[in-house]
Amino acid sequence: MKTVEIYTDGACSGNPGPGGWGAILRYRGTERELSGGEAQTTNNRMELTAVIRALEALKEPCTVELWSDSRYVIDGLEKGWAKGWRQRGWIKADKKPALNPDLWERLLTLCESHEMRYHWVRGHADNEYNERCDALAVAARERIVQCEE
Repeated sequence: MKTVEIYTDGACSGNPGPGGWGAILRYRGTERELSGGEAQTTNNRMELTAVIRALEALKEPCTVELWSDSRYVIDGLEKGWAKGWRQRGWIKADKKPALNPDLWERLLTLCESHEMRYHWVRGHADNEYNERCDALAVAARERIVQCEE
C-alpha cells in the first residue's frame, strides 16, 4: 500500500461565519494542494471538510499519515469518539447531540478504506506544512469574504 502524508487545516472568521479549508497531500516527493470554503460555516466544519476532501482525492486505499492541529478531528478519530457517536445515533457520552454528524459520517466512511495514522501538531508552531495549510485555508476564506462584499 502507498503511504501518503496528509496535512489539513481549517479557518473561520466568526464562528459561524465565512470559512476556508486547506490540505496538502504528499507522496514520494510530490505535493498536491487543495482548498475551498463556505460562506456560512464553523471552524470545526472546515477542519473536517479539509480531511474529507483530501481523502476523497486518493484514488486507491493507502496508508495515510494524517497531520492536523485540530484536537476535534484527531481525537474524534484516534480515540474512537466519532464511531461511538455514530453507534449511539449521533449522541455523545454526555447525552447531548454530536455536532456535524453529516461530515463525521462521510469522514468515517472514507477512513474505512485506508490504514489511518493520526498525528496532532500544535498550530502556528513552525510546522511547514501546517503553516501552508493555514495559509490555504485563510486565502480560501478571504475569497469567500470578497465575494460577499
